[in-house]
Amino acid sequence: MAVQVGSYRTYIVVAVFSMVVLSALRRLTTTAPVPRLMASPLIIPLNDGKRIPWLGFGTGTALFGKDAANAVRVAITNGIIHLDGAQLYGNEDSLGEGIAASGKPRSELFVTTKLAPVPEGKTVRDTLVESLKKLRLDYVDLFLIHMPIHHQGKLKSVWKQLEELQKEGLTKSIGVSNFRIKDFEEILEVATIVPAVNQIEYHPYLYKTTKPLLEFQKKHNILTTSYGGLTPIVRHKGGPLDPVLASIRERLEKDTGKKVSEGQVLGLWLRSQGIPEITTSSKEERVKEYVATQSLPDLTPEEVEAINEAGSKVHHRAFCKWLDDSE
Repeated sequence: MAVQVGSYRTYIVVAVFSMVVLSALRRLTTTAPVPRLMASPLIIPLNDGKRIPWLGFGTGTALFGKDAANAVRVAITNGIIHLDGAQLYGNEDSLGEGIAASGKPRSELFVTTKLAPVPEGKTVRDTLVESLKKLRLDYVDLFLIHMPIHHQGKLKSVWKQLEELQKEGLTKSIGVSNFRIKDFEEILEVATIVPAVNQIEYHPYLYKTTKPLLEFQKKHNILTTSYGGLTPIVRHKGGPLDPVLASIRERLEKDTGKKVSEGQVLGLWLRSQGIPEITTSSKEERVKEYVATQSLPDLTPEEVEAINEAGSKVHHRAFCKWLDDSE
């Protein structure tokens, strides 16, 4: 009988101990922060403490001046939460319509818009308030100066106005697009807030040209985001990158057992540098391909270097060609 009592007491002690451990583990797994950089969607930190999703869906290029509502809804439905618009694109209203139609909570989305030339008699704030009405939002997550050449002689003043908009809460983060080093040097003379982002055309055929700018931005902790990243395969096919991309694609397909595109390889090249990819498509199948890039394994250092070397053999800029003339 004594043996039975002892066994019973042992059972109780073990059971209680197990419950305590299980409870602790449950609290740990529900309260411990998840490292978002390793999660899907991939998230990149900004210099102001905010974070930007690595994959963005743009409403320019193919959607420029067009109704983007359905394309935006499809993108969100397939898991893209970073939406990139601009006043110049002429479709902020349909971007807002697509966001509303998706049913996705505002808190789970990251929305960017960009400043066009400021009309006579209006302020930067006036234009953003108008954009917010079109977008059906109370704030954007990121507001960018779209082109430095739109504000010649006024760039410092425009940047100070963006700083005020961030303080007011109409935008969570502020940054620039298509900026050169000399444009940064101009605004940094007066800036109390360093730009969080510079959105530029960036792909392997601009790798060599862009290196000094990337080094400058790294020094100031300014994140590069890329548009036009698929240019080597959609706007400049037949270059020295073609066989390199094909070889890497084959390796990835063999290792993963999945179909991999050369566009995804270019996305992985951007990801290897911590550079968010802004891309677009009116085809749901292509959107799914972009999203799937996030779950593919990293390129090897040798593959990244092979892309850099091949890309350095050609210079090709598809957008904002004035940048080449002003270097």
